[in-house]
Amino acid sequence: MPDCVDDEATAAHGSTRDLLTRHRAVIPNWVGVYYDEPIEIVSGRGNRVTDAEGRTYLDFFAGILTNMIGYDVAEVREAVERQLATGVVHTSTIYLLRGQVRLAEKIAKLSGIEDAKVFFTNSGTEANETALLLATYARKSDQVLAMRQSYHGRSFGAVSVTGNRSWKNNSYSPLNVHFLHGADRHLPQFARLSDSDYIKVCVEDLCHVIDTTTAGDVACLIAEPIQGVGGYTMAPDGLFQAYKDVLDEYGILFVSDEVQTGWGRTGQGFWGIDNHGVVPDAMTFAKGLGNGFAVGGVVARGELLDGLHAAGLSTFGGNPIAMAAANATLDYVLDHDLQANAARTGSLLIEGLREAAGRLPIVGEVRGKGLMFAVALVDPVTGEPSQAIAGRVMEETKKRGLLCGKGGLYGNVLRMAPPLTITEAEAKEGLGILLEALQAANGDVSVTR
Repeated sequence: MPDCVDDEATAAHGSTRDLLTRHRAVIPNWVGVYYDEPIEIVSGRGNRVTDAEGRTYLDFFAGILTNMIGYDVAEVREAVERQLATGVVHTSTIYLLRGQVRLAEKIAKLSGIEDAKVFFTNSGTEANETALLLATYARKSDQVLAMRQSYHGRSFGAVSVTGNRSWKNNSYSPLNVHFLHGADRHLPQFARLSDSDYIKVCVEDLCHVIDTTTAGDVACLIAEPIQGVGGYTMAPDGLFQAYKDVLDEYGILFVSDEVQTGWGRTGQGFWGIDNHGVVPDAMTFAKGLGNGFAVGGVVARGELLDGLHAAGLSTFGGNPIAMAAANATLDYVLDHDLQANAARTGSLLIEGLREAAGRLPIVGEVRGKGLMFAVALVDPVTGEPSQAIAGRVMEETKKRGLLCGKGGLYGNVLRMAPPLTITEAEAKEGLGILLEALQAANGDVSVTR
C-alpha cells in the first residue's frame, strides 16, 4: 500500500512552515493563502480564533463571511450533534427531509417573494448557476445582464457573469452577457454626480444597452447589492428599483445575489436588496446560513422554480447535517436580533474609520453598510489604488491580533465582515487595531518617500 501522511502523528511535530511546503506541493498555486507567513487556525470560540502557534486573533473576516455567528456556538453544535446521533448523515431528496422543509418555510417567508419556493445547493456558486438556469429557461434566452466589478462564483456560468478580470480565466461563456454601470462611481465620468444623477445616467445606459447590444429578449439581470470580492463597492440606494422599472417593461427577471449580503449583515435590511425598495424575482444565498457548514440555495417565485421540465436534484444540497446547522443558525440570528447588532456595531466601526481617514493619506475611501465595511488603500501621492499598501496593512493587523480580508478590482481594499455576534467592546478593540495598523502603514509610506 502507498505511504500516507498521518496528520495526527505529525501535527505536534510539524511546523506551520512545514505545512505550507506540503500545501504548495499538492494544492494548485492559484489557491492563495493570506500573509507573508500564513497561519493555520486550529481552534475558535466566540469571535476569536487561535492558530497552531498559540496566537489568538479577533476575527473580522469570519472565514469569508461564513462563520456568521462566531465559533463554538452551543445552539449550532448541539443541533448538529443531535442529528449525528440519529446515524443519518445523508439520505438525499428522494426521501422527505424534515429539516429541509422547515428551513425552506422560514426562508420563503423571510424573502418577501410572493408564493416563494426554495431549492438548496452546497454553495453560492451553485446557487447562482441555478438562478441563471431558471431565468434563461423561463425567458428562452441566453442573454444576461450583469454588473461591472461583480463576482458570482468560479464555475463556467458564474464566471461568465463575473465582471472582474482577476477572477476570469478565459473569455468562453455559455451565456451572452452584457455588463452595466452601477457600482463604479469612482470613474471620472461619474465622480461628481449626485446619487440621483448617477442613477439617471445608469438607467439611460441600461436602456441603451438593451436597445443596441441585445435582441431585447434578455433573461435576467443578476447583481450583488454590495459587491463582495469587488471590495464592497455598491450602487446607491434606489438604483435597482430604477433598473427594475425598466426590466419589467421588457419582462426581464431580476436576481439578487445575497450570498454575502443576506441574513441582516448590512444592518439596514434583512436582505441587501431591501435598501433599494424592490422585491426581486429570485435571490441566491449561501455562506453564513450554515455558520461554516456547506449550504446555499435559491429562493424564487414558485412558478420559476416549478417551471423546469426536466428532473433535478442536488445530491448533498439540503442534507440533514447542513440543515440542522442552518436552522439553528437562522433561529439564532432572529432570536438575538443580530441585524440590529450589525447596524449598531457596524455604525461604530464605519464612523470611527471615516473620522480617522482625513489624517491618513493612504486611505482613499471608507465604504460599507453594517458589518460589511472596507477601506480602500491608495498611494498618498498619486491617489492610485495600492495593492502593496493593502498588503502592508494586512500584515500590521495580523501582527496586532486581528484577521481581515482583502479584495477590490485592484486588490487594494481591506474588507471586513465580523461575525454578527460581535460585541461593542470587540468592535472598539478591532477599530483600535485597524487604526494602529493604518497609522503604521501610513508612517512607513511617508518615511520611504
